[in-house]
Amino acid sequence: MSRNEGMGVRTAFTLLGSIVLALRIVVPPTAWAADFGTAVHATTALRQFPLEIITPNSANLGSADPGGSINAQLGTVTVIDARTIRPTWVATVSATNFTTGGGSPAETIARSNISYWSGPITSQAGGGSRAPGQLTAADRVPLSGSVTAFSGRRAVIGSQTTSWRPTFVITIPASTAQGTYSGTIVHSVT
Repeated sequence: MSRNEGMGVRTAFTLLGSIVLALRIVVPPTAWAADFGTAVHATTALRQFPLEIITPNSANLGSADPGGSINAQLGTVTVIDARTIRPTWVATVSATNFTTGGGSPAETIARSNISYWSGPITSQAGGGSRAPGQLTAADRVPLSGSVTAFSGRRAVIGSQTTSWRPTFVITIPASTAQGTYSGTIVHSVT
């Protein structure tokens, strides 16, 4: 008999899904302007059956002037829990700084300038409980660290699927330099 046999050892899995975001800031000759064109290329579903998280592949980030902000929905994020036991799950989200060029202060949009709100459930299947991390825009939180995006607990029988369409708000510093900015948003589930 091994040391851990019969001792109720729990193993936690962290599954990651990331979105690589590219932001383009352009300075026209007469005034500052930020153009956040279609720029997101990233994730494929990261599967660790029977618990998985699926994140969007792309999103249109829109546009804004330096000193302004932009609201962008990332598309649907889905957690599927088909485990045979009924543990809870927690989906978290984090971000890197968005940078261009050499990443000087003028070439960096700090992750503290990126706020997130999960919004409500957009689709669900299976029993159990679910809770958004930030139900409304008023609840949005900065991504200066990892934050809870959603959580749930599967019912006794069957699997549970939970989907939401998160929104993030990027506040563009007035001193932002011209360039193409890139960063990463990561969703994970444990």
